[in-house]
Amino acid sequence: MPDKPAVLRCAIYTRKSTEEGLKQAFNSLDAQRESGEAYIASQRSNGWVALPDRYDDGGFTGGNMDRPALKRLLADVEARKVDCIVVYKVDRFSRSLMDFARLIESLDRNLVSFVSVTQHFDTTSSMGRLTLNILLSFAQFEREIISERTRDKIAATRRKGKWSGGMPILGFDISGGRLAVNEPEAKAVRKVFDLYLEHESLLDTLKALDGCGLKGKHWVTKEGIERGGNVFSKSQLATLLQNVLYVGKVRLKNEVFPGEQPAIVEPRVFQRVQAILNRNALTRGSNARNQFGAILKGLLRCSPCGCAMIHTHTLKSKNRRYRYYVCTNAQKRGWQNCPTKSVPAQEIERFVIEQIRGIVKDPALVKETLQAARKQALSRIEELEGERAGIEKDIARANTEIRKIAGEVVRNPAAADRMADLVGQAQALGKKAADADAEVASTRAGMAGDKEAIQSLENFEPVWDALSPKEQARLVSTLVERVEYDGAKGTVSVTFHPSGLQALVGQTKRKEEAA
Repeated sequence: MPDKPAVLRCAIYTRKSTEEGLKQAFNSLDAQRESGEAYIASQRSNGWVALPDRYDDGGFTGGNMDRPALKRLLADVEARKVDCIVVYKVDRFSRSLMDFARLIESLDRNLVSFVSVTQHFDTTSSMGRLTLNILLSFAQFEREIISERTRDKIAATRRKGKWSGGMPILGFDISGGRLAVNEPEAKAVRKVFDLYLEHESLLDTLKALDGCGLKGKHWVTKEGIERGGNVFSKSQLATLLQNVLYVGKVRLKNEVFPGEQPAIVEPRVFQRVQAILNRNALTRGSNARNQFGAILKGLLRCSPCGCAMIHTHTLKSKNRRYRYYVCTNAQKRGWQNCPTKSVPAQEIERFVIEQIRGIVKDPALVKETLQAARKQALSRIEELEGERAGIEKDIARANTEIRKIAGEVVRNPAAADRMADLVGQAQALGKKAADADAEVASTRAGMAGDKEAIQSLENFEPVWDALSPKEQARLVSTLVERVEYDGAKGTVSVTFHPSGLQALVGQTKRKEEAA
């Protein structure tokens, strides 16, 4: 009597990329498992036995290994609870050549075989491995083609101004695949924008929203699950304020196209909000905290002590506030340690403003300053272009090495790890190159011509008078690098940014256009 074959414990793994149809009584995962069980039954004479545990990943892509059932299966493989893995097709197990190489290495290490019901091969032979890698290469190619087609479809949809799917946002409902205005929510969105313009700070706006009881979008999924309706976080508020859907447009990466949906926020309001967000990103919101419009906040220093002078105030009576700049050395170590001590805010601010007026009224000085700024800008552009050339060389070297080791990733796990590192390196270098290009473009755009600049600055006086104290403080901070005050000698020294006048030209022009 022949010896009874050893038992081969077989785990059946199934996967489906989308959740569509998974709630049916008999779905794709069930069909895959049935095929696997039938194949194992045909090998019963060889000792094959199907394990009762189900390893089903419904709604998970094969492009990565972040799948709960797969992780559980691999844990059982490492625990030596599985002798063979059975799948309906290779691409159910993985659609990534690099991931599959790692998976096969793990199976080999634990003496686990791998079987595809519809694609017969033997992974113990070199020809079987070659066949397997060819099949997997086509699976990966198919996945990438599908991804490209999906991206192209979304891009084409956005270029036509259509809604391309995703979670609904506050202010709109989704009707027939399009965005329809939800008027009560649209009113709430406009309130959010108004509050931000009032407070000019994300945190202060969040407090105001909590006080008003305004919350994020609440909706119910097709499955009847309630989502959203929570209080805003800082990042959610920033995302809402930057969403071009509210001004009737759609975004595709860095491009913006006219959208089908109507605008629910006025473009001028949206632009003002973006300007404040951009400014606060550069200054970390310090201007938003300048509630008294201290024009020299962060600029004024005590010359004898070499310390900053901070803005403060005192109330002499109910309706009279006196503002001062006080030396931090005098505050911390005592008034006797500082010859400057303090200076009335209004007096020193008036002096600095007069210095600015003196510059903008002197065409020769304006021209000289602009030429210095242009020289500095050209030097920076040259520096950035040099960095860009170096980045291009680094990208070329990384791509060359990627091509060299591309054929080794299946056989050599170390090569696969190196490939992943190189791809990440190339992506980081690409972002660095894009940032350099953006800075070059921004620097070039800021280089105003002498004649244009002089004409623009002639209108400085009426524009300055129309500014609020906070706006005046921001304008001064773009123009002035620092102000040194010596209280003992009664002297003031103002140092201007070389490129500050260029910025002043741009801000003056924008104020003229707004007016």
